Amino acid sequence: MQVSYGVLGPLEATVDGRPVRLGGQRPRAVLAVLLLRSGQVVPTPVLIDAVWGNDPPSSAANLVQGYVSGLRKELGRGSIETTDPGYRLTVPPDAFDLRRFERLAADGRAALNRGRTDDALGALNSALALWRGPALSDVLTDGLMRACAARLEELRLAVQERRAEAMLAAGAARDAVNELAPIVDEHPLREGPRALLMLALYRCGRQADALEVFRRGRDILVGELGIEPGAALRDAESAILRHDGTLDGQPTAAIEVRPPDDRRNSRTVMLAALHSRSIPALVALGTLLVDCREEGELIVATTVRDAAKLTGVVGALNELRLELIGRGVRTRTAGFTSLTPGADLARLAGEQDADLLVVDAPDGLLEDARLTSLLETAPCDVAVLIPGEQRDGAVLVAFAGADHDWAAVELGAWFSRCSGAPLLLAGALVGAGGRDASRLLANASLAVQRALGVAAEPLLVEPEPAALVAAAADARLVIVGLTERWRHEGVGRARTALATAGGHPTLLVRRGLRPGGLAAGDAGTRFTWTVAGHG
Repeated sequence: MQVSYGVLGPLEATVDGRPVRLGGQRPRAVLAVLLLRSGQVVPTPVLIDAVWGNDPPSSAANLVQGYVSGLRKELGRGSIETTDPGYRLTVPPDAFDLRRFERLAADGRAALNRGRTDDALGALNSALALWRGPALSDVLTDGLMRACAARLEELRLAVQERRAEAMLAAGAARDAVNELAPIVDEHPLREGPRALLMLALYRCGRQADALEVFRRGRDILVGELGIEPGAALRDAESAILRHDGTLDGQPTAAIEVRPPDDRRNSRTVMLAALHSRSIPALVALGTLLVDCREEGELIVATTVRDAAKLTGVVGALNELRLELIGRGVRTRTAGFTSLTPGADLARLAGEQDADLLVVDAPDGLLEDARLTSLLETAPCDVAVLIPGEQRDGAVLVAFAGADHDWAAVELGAWFSRCSGAPLLLAGALVGAGGRDASRLLANASLAVQRALGVAAEPLLVEPEPAALVAAAADARLVIVGLTERWRHEGVGRARTALATAGGHPTLLVRRGLRPGGLAAGDAGTRFTWTVAGHG
């Protein structure tokens, strides 16, 4: 029996080429999450989040079990494995349209990088032809499923941009204009597609139109966000004005258009201040992270409710920008009015292709709607800063191997590399089955060594909040991932203890929808986040 699956459009499954009945939206949501994490054990609470969001019934676990049983009847009894603490669906890559899309997109990217434009266009066209409509369009659209669908659409957009680059490399500038113009109209604040469109128009002999695309983009960025265009757009305008001869060559040669999946040597850190008083603490962390990156950029953003206060806030941000530029830190600042600052700051992070968003912790933490909205919708990794006194100790990451813990390890390795501070991974002295976490910590240490060249030392502590607080007493910075069910369980006992212990700064980390900085080179075309192959 051959089973195949599709998520690049309405959810579908076929057995021996025949469509199967997947039931209503709830069992379909369960199948969608199992597919998007194929090969991994998906905890039952994650499936409950996908199906019911913030209001699950008391019988949710039993209902999920029933949905899985129903899916097995249609897909085969061995299709979904029950494995503590949840379920696992293993799918051959050729039987899943997302995996075929990823493979073709990676092939296209590799061919383009090697100058084989015909091969690149063939692979990228084949990848995009797999799409049957909006991703998961017939599955529940709230909470987790909305985030999953948004991530899939981001992948399609990234591949469309790569196809436009391939068209330009092949000399098909008019085709590239037709590809890029709708993307720029739909995503006016994204700078990468706009810079590519400028180049395509210039190569069509439409210099005035290319400069108008820049001016229109700048007006939108400044008018809506109070932020000047980034380097890609500025370089494109400058090259066009001086008729730079390299504009007739490869697109990246003159204007440094950097596709979303090729940012290994670049980092954009966005600092989102819910309170203006938090900006100094955010900047102290952010400048450390971008100072050690050759092409790192800092974006400092905040919002106001009252338009009468906007001029003063933007003026202060401009002074900060000039100060940081004077210190050699590439910086842009943004201030704008908003009644929904969490959602709007998250949207800005996506539009500016931020790798990391650092936000100050409000007094109510996850009880504050601004923060929960930001955590729900930001596409990149998010770190919530609980301020404290800067010390000279190690960077300590509390690690139990959950999804958000891997994002915390990435961030910890990044801080360690930039600051020179030792990296400690803290795990339970006694865990499930009586085993300690040393093997898990060794796995994480090997991952960050391979990806960043940072060695991590293990630290085994009693699995109690007080023991973790004591271990972190002399830390320079403490980083911990949120729980899988942060929407319902909040920060959790151990994390609350760390956050309220005082002394050291603490970062609460939520894994993003996009790959993190330790992801593989083709990670922009992969759904799963990965630390050097993890995931």
